[in-house]
Amino acid sequence: MINLNGNLVEADSVLTHNRAFLYGDAVFETLKLVNGKVLFMEDHYFRLMASMRIIRMQIPMNFTLEYLEEQIIQLAELNSCSASCRVRLTVYRNDGGYYLPLTRSVSFLISVKPLGNQVYAFASEPYEVDLFKDFYVTKQLLSTIKSTNRLINTVGSIFAEENGYQNCLLLNEEKNVVEALNGNLFMLIGNRLTTPPLSEGCLNGVMRKQILTIAKKIAEIEVIEEPISPFDLQKADELFITNVISGIQPITQYRKKEFESVLAKVLLEKLNEAVNLL
Repeated sequence: MINLNGNLVEADSVLTHNRAFLYGDAVFETLKLVNGKVLFMEDHYFRLMASMRIIRMQIPMNFTLEYLEEQIIQLAELNSCSASCRVRLTVYRNDGGYYLPLTRSVSFLISVKPLGNQVYAFASEPYEVDLFKDFYVTKQLLSTIKSTNRLINTVGSIFAEENGYQNCLLLNEEKNVVEALNGNLFMLIGNRLTTPPLSEGCLNGVMRKQILTIAKKIAEIEVIEEPISPFDLQKADELFITNVISGIQPITQYRKKEFESVLAKVLLEKLNEAVNLL
C-alpha cells in the first residue's frame, strides 16, 4: 500500500518504481509528424542515440530508426492524427535500484497530440521576452540533451506567465544567453546571424541544425556560432526562437527594444520548402 493524497491505495508501479518519475532517469524527443511522415526523423534518431549513450543507457538491438518511426506512424494512425501531430518519444531506464540502477536496460513510451497546422506558419502576434536569472544553465554535455529533468524550463515558464512575457531567455553560469525556455535562440545584427555554440550549454536542437543549414546557403548572411551576451540583445535587428513544433518564433520585444522579422520570414519560407521535399 502507498499513501496517495491522503488515501491508502495499492502500490502503483508507474509512480513508485518508474525511474523517470523517481530520478528523471529518462531522455525524450519531441517530434512533428505531417501527412504520415515524421519530419527530420534521422536527426531526432541520432540525437536520441547520442543522449542514451551519454547517460549510459543500454540501446536495444531493435531500436533502429525504421522501427521507432514505424511505431510513431502506427500510433498516429490509430489516433486519427496522421495529418499533423506532436509526438513525444520518452526512453527511460527500467525499474530497480536507487541512484545506482540495477539495470541499464530501457523501455519507451510514445504519445501523440493533434496539431492544427501542417506547414510552419509565420507568427505575427506580439512576442515579448526577458531574461530568467533565478537559475542558470550549466556549461556541460548534459545540458545539450533532452532529459526529463526540465525544472529550470518549468520554473522559468511560470516566471514568464507571472510577468506577462511570452517566453524567457536562459543564461549560463558565465551570464551569457544560452537559449529560450522552449527552443534555441538566433540573433541577427546587420548581416551576421549568431546562435550560441553547444559548448555554452544550449540544447542540441534539431530545428537549430535545420536553420543553420538553410541560413548558410543565403549569400548575404554570415552565420556564426559564438556566445551571446545580454548586452548584444540590445544591438540586435532580429531575435527568433527555433523548435521543431513551431519552426521559427520571432521575438518582437526585449525590454524596451523592438525587433524586425524580415530574415525570420525568409528562413521560414525556405524551411517549408525543405519540408515539402522530405
